Amino acid sequence: MLVNVISIENLSKAYQLGVIGTGTFFGDLNRWWARKLGRPDPYAKIGVKDHGNRIGEMIQALDDVSFTVKKGEALGIIGRNGAGKSTLLKILSQVTAPTSGVVKVKGRIASLLEVGTGFHPELTGRENIYLNGAILGMNRLEVARKFDEIVDFSGVEKFIDTPVKRYSSGMYVRLAFAVAAHLEPDILVVDEVLAVGDAEFQKKCLGKMGSVADEGRTVLFVSHNMSAINRLCSRAILLDAGTLIKDGTANEVTAQYLQGADIEEGRRWALESAPGNEDLKLLSVKLTRMGENSAASVVEVKDDLILELEYFVKKANMRFRCNALFYSLGVCAFASIEPKETLHEKAGRYISKVHIPAHLLAETEYTVSISMFSSLGVKQHFVKVQNALNFQVFDSMTAPSARGDYAENLVSAVRPMLDWETSYTDSQPN
Repeated sequence: MLVNVISIENLSKAYQLGVIGTGTFFGDLNRWWARKLGRPDPYAKIGVKDHGNRIGEMIQALDDVSFTVKKGEALGIIGRNGAGKSTLLKILSQVTAPTSGVVKVKGRIASLLEVGTGFHPELTGRENIYLNGAILGMNRLEVARKFDEIVDFSGVEKFIDTPVKRYSSGMYVRLAFAVAAHLEPDILVVDEVLAVGDAEFQKKCLGKMGSVADEGRTVLFVSHNMSAINRLCSRAILLDAGTLIKDGTANEVTAQYLQGADIEEGRRWALESAPGNEDLKLLSVKLTRMGENSAASVVEVKDDLILELEYFVKKANMRFRCNALFYSLGVCAFASIEPKETLHEKAGRYISKVHIPAHLLAETEYTVSISMFSSLGVKQHFVKVQNALNFQVFDSMTAPSARGDYAENLVSAVRPMLDWETSYTDSQPN
């Protein structure tokens, strides 16, 4: 039976807004007396206003959070910026104290909360390795035993005897992560500092965190990369405004997080206000999973999708074609156009559908623009709607995909799953 190495009960953390104190007892007394008499703050800067008079106001960074983490578990912590993720890790790492609640931790914690945590800029990389080891409770022999592994993993061997103040931010984080991961902590706490490193090093870090978890040690991982969370973590928690919203499997929690993004589930217009002209009106646009009728705003890489357009033709014998353009990060990823114009013999309501095969789209957010036009002879646009629909694609790692076992971000908005084949040809190059 696995034991709990972290137990958090009714944890809350409040911060006071504004500057706390003037720095001297006499100044604080003067400020307090001025407030008692209803006078302006004698230490306020000229021309600077207290926006909303918020000095003294409290903000709740964490509000009654409770959960446990078992030994050897890899727990993902996700949420929007300002949700309380970093505050939670700082409390666990004893960087700050909770306002209320109970935190119980069994074992030695190694924290990587920001670039170069615990490094002294005037010391060399070699000296900082020993310094960090001492901070983590390791003796000199234990650090020396792991020293070569740390340097090799970090890739800064050439600069190991150079003061770290001369390191780039990438070199800083490489060495900091290498120290934290190799000094055998019982619990490894990692905030999303890996974004500083290059793609190759990010992959090494994720692989190392995975091996740490496989060795029976515990990993807490904060990231906005849902693919990395799904690959590394078996379980995740979702924070929102300091409150624990969901605790479950990584796939379930990341799906709910993405679902909660500001994404519309289809678009529908009334006939009178629908985009189009006097001959043709676009009534709705929606994306569904194949075999389902309900609109979906969050889908998986492995899903076969149907883009459905509903429109109203006001006169008979109209010829036109439908076109859908899929944009990612402002760039058109691909377009799907009807290969030939369709004759609509009768006036009335029509539905056009196009199949988007599984494993075509990469995990990112897409917007869809729709146009309906006639191009025989003089081109005539009947409908043109920019950003008619947006949706999110994510990779749950529960089925094979084009990324394989590579967990970091890949370039490109489309990513078809193609077959690769490798075969041995000869022992000597030509």
